[in-house]
Amino acid sequence: MTGILDADGTMAPGSGDAAGGDLIKDTDTARFGEDVIEASKSAPVVVDFWAEWCGPCKQLGPVIEKLVREYGGQVKLVKINVDENQELAQQMRVQSIPMVVAFKDGRPVDGFAGALPESQLRQFFDKLTDGAGSPLDQAVEQAEALLASGDAKTAQAIFSQILAQDGNNTAAHAGMIKCLRAAGEDEAAQEYISMLEPALQNDEAIKSLATAMELAAETATTSEETAALKVQLEASPDDPQLRFDYAQALYGDGQAEEAVDILVALVKTHKAWNDEAARMQLLKIFEALGHADPVTVEGRRKLSAVLFS
Repeated sequence: MTGILDADGTMAPGSGDAAGGDLIKDTDTARFGEDVIEASKSAPVVVDFWAEWCGPCKQLGPVIEKLVREYGGQVKLVKINVDENQELAQQMRVQSIPMVVAFKDGRPVDGFAGALPESQLRQFFDKLTDGAGSPLDQAVEQAEALLASGDAKTAQAIFSQILAQDGNNTAAHAGMIKCLRAAGEDEAAQEYISMLEPALQNDEAIKSLATAMELAAETATTSEETAALKVQLEASPDDPQLRFDYAQALYGDGQAEEAVDILVALVKTHKAWNDEAARMQLLKIFEALGHADPVTVEGRRKLSAVLFS
């Protein structure tokens, strides 16, 4: 799907919700051919085999329904009560529930048993849609691209619309925080984080942003101050406090890789200094940059080599 936003900047119809048609329905043995086999020739159909007495079914069902609505017609859901359709359940070799079978082009193509977490269900849906992602996922990508291009205002509007449809969308929450920071409103960004539910605050992306703001406040220095620290360090190269302060200043100047190298060297020569301050600062930098950042990956490798040599 393209064109997540209409020309007026609002979410396009069908983005994240059903846009006509029955996306979710109950069926039985008699209607299985029409509701599943034939229907899957126009769009993938996810079949959820469940029963009233099944606890995991009650956990899985609402999450699948949420994703089906979010995908806005790209995937349909058919629910089958196994107690009322035992012959069909036997034909489909349903041995335990919940059991989910995906149909595409009139035949089963994938499936699983048990209650999967939402993250794995998203992967399941992405595979069914050939990686197209949901309209909300596409809207997040669009907003992030706008933010990267410098249009934080439009990006923030999109993130806000996404959250209106999915209040627990961590990528959109992270995007809102980035937009506030891009506008120079770090205090508002910190307040935004503090208002989130604990589960969202503990999300890796949100924690990374919180740590990044904390580090930004700690390492804020001018170029002149950084240059002065360099001169002092050249005169006293073995002073751990000067080395630490210079690393802080470099990080504040955007030279994360150089800061990491200095802190790793400080761990090597003064590991226990100031309650292992150098190692702890490295961990904060890694969290702020994100685990996949090349500086983090290489920095962790260098730190491990020092710690375990």
